[in-house]
Amino acid sequence: MAATVEELYRNYGILADAKEDLSTHKDAYQVILNGVKGGPKEKRLAAQFIPKFFSSFPELADAAINAQLDLCEDEDVSIRRQAIKELPRFASGENLPRVADILTQLLQTDDSAEFNQVTTALISIFKIDAKGTLGGLFSQILQGEDIVRERAIKFLSTKLKTMPDDTMTKEVEDFIFTETKKVLEDVTGEEFVLLMRILSGLKAMQTVSGRQQLVELVVEQAFLEQALNPADTDSVDRLLQCTRQALPLFSKNVHSTRFVTYFCQYALPNLSLLTSPVAELDIQLEVLKLLAEMSPFCGDMDKLEVNLKMLFEKLLEFMPLPPEEENGENAANEEPKLQFSYVECLLFSFHQLGKKLPDFLIDKISAENLKDFKIRLQYFARGLQVYIRQLRVALQGKAGDALKTEENKIKVVALKITNNINVLIKDLFHNPPSYKSTITLSWKPVQKTEVAASVGQKRLSGEDTGATATAKKVPANLPRRDARQIYNPPSGKYSASIGNFSYEQRGGFRGSRGRGFGGRGNRSRGRIY
Repeated sequence: MAATVEELYRNYGILADAKEDLSTHKDAYQVILNGVKGGPKEKRLAAQFIPKFFSSFPELADAAINAQLDLCEDEDVSIRRQAIKELPRFASGENLPRVADILTQLLQTDDSAEFNQVTTALISIFKIDAKGTLGGLFSQILQGEDIVRERAIKFLSTKLKTMPDDTMTKEVEDFIFTETKKVLEDVTGEEFVLLMRILSGLKAMQTVSGRQQLVELVVEQAFLEQALNPADTDSVDRLLQCTRQALPLFSKNVHSTRFVTYFCQYALPNLSLLTSPVAELDIQLEVLKLLAEMSPFCGDMDKLEVNLKMLFEKLLEFMPLPPEEENGENAANEEPKLQFSYVECLLFSFHQLGKKLPDFLIDKISAENLKDFKIRLQYFARGLQVYIRQLRVALQGKAGDALKTEENKIKVVALKITNNINVLIKDLFHNPPSYKSTITLSWKPVQKTEVAASVGQKRLSGEDTGATATAKKVPANLPRRDARQIYNPPSGKYSASIGNFSYEQRGGFRGSRGRGFGGRGNRSRGRIY
């Protein structure tokens, strides 16, 4: 039977006055529980009164929690908010994981104020018992409806980093790591990125051994033991996303060897066949940039010579021979295109791996191939010099706001790319080839003051400018060269997406379910409070 407002107040008074003898007034508390069956006024009072005396009636704990839950699902949003606000008062002892489970399910609300109320409640019980709260959250992530799973993962990815250190103990972090590994057995691409963000933020993962553990998780997700199918969009997307997640983890102590090896063995040979998961993404450039970023952290490699040869052959594809002279059949044809963005990545990767086998260009390829390579390098270098001169003239004396125009941003990054290539080519022209120069890849950020310095001087060496520019969007072609120049270099091409590289995932995987990434089926099970 529903209780009236008067009955609720009367029984509230009985309990409030009872003090030590509360447990003898079980009937009074039962009346308050019956308030959830009344109208809006009775429900609002019940939402406040039920938690106030909850701890005094352990034998009615289930009934009390269920009554509060009914209020959390009421049609009146103001009643729901009041009930949710009071839920943390039920979170004690063995009830806490259940309350956490309930609050996690309530994350599916579409009311923003209600959602914020749920989030606040979860945070408050997290500070009471972090492990118990995580138990409720992960229970829903593993078994709940997709919308609940999605929002629970996002909650962890945004809120864990705000928790105080005394809450995030080693035991709690170990629990998060263990449970997250279970979730990773079946995830979408977006979920994988968020879960890696959660793990990367743990204190225990900031050590060398911690980062190595994270790399092992990514390796498992990347399926590096399987050959890459270049026509399978999901497989290509998986490789890109996993590599982006692994990149920040690599260092001189945490090596990228397995990823670099995989790229050389499977991605480079199929570069032109790769199917882009995103229409506007230059998939070939994306792969080459990832390889370039990983290459400095490559450790000892079993098939170094084979992989260097693959890099060498791919580099030749993007470094054309000079046009035939005078009456040659190609003399009147369009001059070769120089794909500077591609060549920067390939040259850098070759330069990094070449350090590990410095006699590759001397002993591992034929004299004829070496001669051919140097001809291509020389032709490319001559074209570079023209571009570099033009770009320096165009940027001479410009600084501050003048460099922020779209046109000058393009020229700044073009100067960075051409100077990087110039530095690397100079190294390879040494006899024997040298691998000592260092550059900053064109899309990596640098200080603005360095940019101004690089374009504000009349004459700078390639080594100087190779490390001073900022990455922005670049055009398909630079302005045409002066036709009166004695040397007519090849036309150049920069990638239009050179400044858009991102570690963030670009869409989830939609492959078959199973271990790792997959199109997770709808696991709706209804309310499982």
